[in-house]
Amino acid sequence: MAFTEQKYNECVYMVSDKLSAKHMFTTRAGGVSSGVWESWNFGENRGDEPASVRENYRRAGEIFGVSADDFVVTRQVHGTEVRIASESDRHVIGEPVPYEIDGLVTNIKGLPILVYIADCVPVLMEDREAGVIAAVHCGWKSSVADILGVAVEKMISLGAKAENIHAAIGASIGFCCFETDGEVPEAVEKYLGGDTDGLIRDEGNGKFHVDLRGSNARRLLQLGIKPENLDVSEECTMCNQDKYWSHRGTKGVRGSMCAAIMLD
Repeated sequence: MAFTEQKYNECVYMVSDKLSAKHMFTTRAGGVSSGVWESWNFGENRGDEPASVRENYRRAGEIFGVSADDFVVTRQVHGTEVRIASESDRHVIGEPVPYEIDGLVTNIKGLPILVYIADCVPVLMEDREAGVIAAVHCGWKSSVADILGVAVEKMISLGAKAENIHAAIGASIGFCCFETDGEVPEAVEKYLGGDTDGLIRDEGNGKFHVDLRGSNARRLLQLGIKPENLDVSEECTMCNQDKYWSHRGTKGVRGSMCAAIMLD
């Protein structure tokens, strides 16, 4: 399994060799935004100049062969709602998103779907045989509420089979930096049915470190994804703030990356 860095003009993004569909896990580099949003910011509601955000989407669209207004996007609330995307869901930059969701699934060719990232775990999935894809935003609350289970179920409803799903988990806050109180490890223990070996470290002072990315990888295996079909980034967004935005690292003053996927 391997993530590799790609560059298109000035845009730098990561791809996984486990996915055959066109996809990207973006970095900060390659857009036109300035200041705290420098430079490839996809967040429309973070204070960035609307014209800069539109150009950032246009550049992503150029890589995918679509326009800036062709992407289906999320309005993330750390819940478990996963929407089956249709043509009518294409998002015009600057317009409000009319639903609250943390994941998208589709079987429509040429329809790019994306989720936003800035520490939480991004998951892109595809069943190449069935022609079904998913993009999922896994914050800790949506993770332990089993948004991945919901997403896989939605993929199956469109004809996918768990054993045929390939998944890539992109850069997110790592085990090294995700310090929590006891609420998070307790929820992860319940979420994974106690299968948490190596995922939780008790610091002995009421604080814990939790491997949220590893927890989601383990959940995908529980859901029937084969180990050989799963790719997991080793990059921590908080440790690599020159490359990625970290919500914790910037205390929320930041732009947003995205994870996007599209059936050709």
